[in-house]
Amino acid sequence: MMQRGTLPAWPEKTMKKLYVSADIEGVACISAPVEVDKDHPAEYAPFRDQMTAEVAAACAGAYAAGVESIVVKDAHWTARNIDPHKLCAPAGKSLKLIRGWSGHPFAMVQGIDESFDAAAFIGYHSAGGCGGNPLAHTFSSRAFARVELNGQTASEFLIYAYAAASVGVPLVFLSGDQQLCNEASSLIDGLQTVATLEGFGASVLSILPQEAAQRIQAGVQRAASGPAPARLKLPEDFVFKLRFNKASDAYAKSFFPHVRQVSDTELLLETRRYFDVLTLLWFAAQ
Repeated sequence: MMQRGTLPAWPEKTMKKLYVSADIEGVACISAPVEVDKDHPAEYAPFRDQMTAEVAAACAGAYAAGVESIVVKDAHWTARNIDPHKLCAPAGKSLKLIRGWSGHPFAMVQGIDESFDAAAFIGYHSAGGCGGNPLAHTFSSRAFARVELNGQTASEFLIYAYAAASVGVPLVFLSGDQQLCNEASSLIDGLQTVATLEGFGASVLSILPQEAAQRIQAGVQRAASGPAPARLKLPEDFVFKLRFNKASDAYAKSFFPHVRQVSDTELLLETRRYFDVLTLLWFAAQ
């Protein structure tokens, strides 16, 4: 488990602009690889709809709390999963959707910057190598067997919560599997979470889709209107290790500046710049 955030809460201010990053492996009832794969449309379509519904619920909760502007990043696979025709903003308020991958190392939080008051993560999942979700992985299950940051297994939640923190944006809400919600709550005091499912081997025990959307809407509304959570403190130094599934991939990516190959399948980067970590992750996954 990563060290708990120990900085004081973010200064209180009215939340006007919210960033939402959405994945699919942590939405209600999802349990199998075909359900996240557009090449299996019959199985994929219901969970694309659920991803969209949970994002729409998060936006509704934020607007109810007084948020005026929301940017949503579709952050699963092709980044073209959320149905934009099922999203809307109330009159006088703004909602924008980022689709596709730009190539920027911020990836799942592309476009986040100091102008946002807070961030919310929807449909996130446990890290690769963890048992909290049958679809657990970190960024690319094709490329990586394990991703480590400062000696600990790193989830996409942790990687991109740090990315948000690096530009001064606090994470205030997370939905996804129970194991990830437990990890996040131990790291950030006061974080609002909604656990949609719990993994048991290749199976899940899940709340139903409609209930998940209701809980997410209420949770984001609380997060956007209630006390700010603790700030996530960035480490001063980063030791970032990628364990590849294939030795040939590790070799091919070992020429990234300042990276050392420490075994047939493992690369190590030591840096004081978190952006270097994000850049290597993006480069190595391609």
